[in-house]
Amino acid sequence: MTTATVVGSGPNGLAAALTLAAAGVEVTVLETADRLGGGATSSELTLPGLVHDECSAIHPLAVGSAFAKEFDLGAAGLVWRWPDVQFSHPLDDGRGGAVWRSVDETAAGLGSDGRAWTRVFGPLAERFGALTDDILQPVLRVPSHPVHLARFGTYAALPIPALAHRWATPEARGLFAGAAAHTFRPFSGVLSSSIPVALGASAHALGWPVAEGGTGEISRAMISLATARGVTFETGVTVRSLAGIKPTDIVMLDTSPRSAATIVGDRLPARVSRAYRRYQHGPGAFKVDYAVEGGVPWTHEPSRSAGTVHLGGTYEEIAAAERLVSQGRMPDRPFVLVGQQYVADPTRSRDGVHPLYAYAHVPAGFTGDATEAITRQIERFAPGFRERVLVTHVRTTAELEAGNANFVGGDIIAGANTARQLIARPRVTLHPYATGADGVYLCSAATPPGAGAHGMCGYNAARYALRRV
Repeated sequence: MTTATVVGSGPNGLAAALTLAAAGVEVTVLETADRLGGGATSSELTLPGLVHDECSAIHPLAVGSAFAKEFDLGAAGLVWRWPDVQFSHPLDDGRGGAVWRSVDETAAGLGSDGRAWTRVFGPLAERFGALTDDILQPVLRVPSHPVHLARFGTYAALPIPALAHRWATPEARGLFAGAAAHTFRPFSGVLSSSIPVALGASAHALGWPVAEGGTGEISRAMISLATARGVTFETGVTVRSLAGIKPTDIVMLDTSPRSAATIVGDRLPARVSRAYRRYQHGPGAFKVDYAVEGGVPWTHEPSRSAGTVHLGGTYEEIAAAERLVSQGRMPDRPFVLVGQQYVADPTRSRDGVHPLYAYAHVPAGFTGDATEAITRQIERFAPGFRERVLVTHVRTTAELEAGNANFVGGDIIAGANTARQLIARPRVTLHPYATGADGVYLCSAATPPGAGAHGMCGYNAARYALRRV
């Protein structure tokens, strides 16, 4: 029987293990932490009964992927929940923009910019099922749906400012800026629109759901399916070299490229080792979880029904903040992402107290305390928020990396979204999952299609490995 060892139990390691096991491979998963799941875990971080997501929280691409279609996580008890508003963007005067599943409803709220929003996102949302077959795969490949991908590419290839010029109102430009900030990079350069266009289209086509009971339920469901197929798990095991693990036909590394270079050592071709060690990580995140009595009193009413709220003010303010962060400078008013998972999933709350998820974009390895900056940004758009906060839980960039070695310098997306790394990550090759060492593959979010609890990096890497056994 073919055997495999998977190093790391994040969503990609679990997806790789499940994919290999379904093909009849005997799989062992090794995890350095005391529990499985990597960034896809949940805990009671503030008060008993309040469920907070540790890292991955909102899942725009998890329900329509090839992995989700092949493996029914619902059969293992996973339940998806959607908010009424997929994401919103409040402004200082109580106005703001909001994205509903319906393109028409969204456009109606954007006034004179509604038609332009529909022209960009309407056709992409209609064909998003076919589009995911390509955008959740390596870029350097023959596309399955070239016509649909070409339409996506006409927008994705543009720098963010060029596409943002299609909208004139602060509401529409703010909405696009909030989605664009998910790139964790300055708003310039070719291909920088690829992520906000994909996220905007997915909000209409698939929504931005959360897992009922917390993101940890995604991991639990994957572990359940994998265990049923004979996968074994070992926690508290740190792998520092291939010599430290039992020889198997396949080794899958759900690690950063630099860690992979260390683990594989001399078996790694010199050119690959250099590329892995040069792999570029992005800015960091500084995370604060709140226990909030009665929820957040947003002045922008639709934000009270939003699963995700993007904070930072106008398009221009967010662009300036992201530029400072990329330069290693902490802005006074950073971009803040707020997760209101409890809006879609009330089981996370207790007795009128709600778990609120928030992080700010900060320079890589930021050593300061961004707690007050995050709280100020929320208070800015929700006066009275401070008085509702009962407890806070803080996680710095160093603590994020200590909890998950893949989050280098607090980089929760496991790699900078530069133009080169959007096209070819972790290195320039037609085979991004191959390390060059026989039987050893990289399957982390440093490989295509990148960050998220969709499991597609592990799924793609495992399918690649199976073709070579």
